[in-house]
Amino acid sequence: MPVRGKILNCLKAEYDKIFKNDIIVDLLKILGCGVEIKNKNTKDLQNFDINNLRWNKVIICTDADVDGSHIQVLLLTLFFKHFPKLIELGHVYVAMPPLFRVDAPKKGRKPDRKIYCLDERELSRTLESLKKEGFTEEQLSISRFKGLGEMKAEQLAETTLAPDTRKLLPVA
Repeated sequence: MPVRGKILNCLKAEYDKIFKNDIIVDLLKILGCGVEIKNKNTKDLQNFDINNLRWNKVIICTDADVDGSHIQVLLLTLFFKHFPKLIELGHVYVAMPPLFRVDAPKKGRKPDRKIYCLDERELSRTLESLKKEGFTEEQLSISRFKGLGEMKAEQLAETTLAPDTRKLLPVA
């Protein structure tokens, strides 16, 4: 479910405000497992039942920048405070999209390489490794992604969506 912008901070928000928030209510409907809190504001929502969870993995996927990190924290706060069973049972994950891509030209018979780096530290290590292989800075092309929306569909699929190549962190 795409969420545009920052959601309500649920840490100290009143239940009536939380469960009137369109994004949170839509998320509840998509998850299908109901809420763990019962009060007058949740009377229209189903009781929590993990057997009704529609997805084995709930993956929080945000941009790899400061705003994305803030949105990630707001969503994690929602899950920690109001859906702790989803976390306890290992259903919540955070996707780790790359911030950089390094293109290294082929050497000899080797094909061109695309190396995705999560952050500046990983980029530095990658550049050092490529220099040891004999690449010069002039040979390498470094791209920085401003956000997930800037990636081409195949890049997003390869780095963040495809189960074989994505990086997920379990929330525990």
